[in-house]
Amino acid sequence: MESSNRTGSDLHGITPEQRAEIDEARSVQHQTRRATVEALEEILYEPLPVLDHGFVRVIDYMGDDAAVVQAARVSYGKGTKRQRDDQGLINYLMRNWHTSPFEMCEIKLHVKLPIFVARQWIRHRTANVNEYSARYSILDNEFYIPAPEQIAVQSSTNRQGRGEVLDRDEAMRVQEILRDDALRSYAHYEELLNEGPEGAPRDESRAQVARELARMNLSLNFYTQWYWKTDLHNLLHFLRLRADAHAQYEIRVYADVLTDVLERWVPMTHSSFVNYRLGSAQISKQGMEALRRMLAGEDVTAKDVGMSAGEWREFQAQIRPAE
Repeated sequence: MESSNRTGSDLHGITPEQRAEIDEARSVQHQTRRATVEALEEILYEPLPVLDHGFVRVIDYMGDDAAVVQAARVSYGKGTKRQRDDQGLINYLMRNWHTSPFEMCEIKLHVKLPIFVARQWIRHRTANVNEYSARYSILDNEFYIPAPEQIAVQSSTNRQGRGEVLDRDEAMRVQEILRDDALRSYAHYEELLNEGPEGAPRDESRAQVARELARMNLSLNFYTQWYWKTDLHNLLHFLRLRADAHAQYEIRVYADVLTDVLERWVPMTHSSFVNYRLGSAQISKQGMEALRRMLAGEDVTAKDVGMSAGEWREFQAQIRPAE
């Protein structure tokens, strides 16, 4: 972690004060008649590390797999239904793209993430978000530097993706540029703030710029934090897009952690989601025609079914045996 008089956090981005708050919160037990999930209770409030200084924390949740089932049946209690019946119903709901039963469960997360990841994440607008305010508070000197194996050239086939990884010397040079720029911009940020170390007087010979203006020159790899609350249906939509292999690495690793959280929270829904969303493929009408003709023994080309070169390339990737 970069040294700064405005940071004192551990490798997970947690300060001693925050650690004390987490320990205190975890020490409290509440008696309730509401449904709770033991596997999720085990990690409640704990930071789950992501990237170099980021994390995800589960702050609160409502409902479980049974809540999805009850909403679909509009019934109460477990009745005579068995667990395999519940799994079958959840599979049916997932397979047929039903949504409202999954909206009956909610989860609230505390996420620490680079600003450029937050700008991708916020495009999922079906959530309640409250972000750390740099107008009111001072951002920490914590920024994301990608590992060498994540530094790559622009993809030649995907305008928003990466291609070949740079060799180590070139990657280390990129890291150096990113680090130098971030350190320089933070030094200027502190100069504009003119607040000095905590408890120290400011330099009266220099102007003190408002926090809402001083923050402007910070680069997008600095970390921000927010509380993000969403229902299960919209969480699944987020994961379907962001846990995909084509998603940007820096948001995909957050989605991977959330997929693990999902498994703890609603294991039956997670199983169905992996089967019918993450592990499945959507094939176009032209793709289905091509597939049927291939199964009938025909040699089929993109032109035969009216696909573009890009569509054909994606279709072949879908049906190619896994390596």
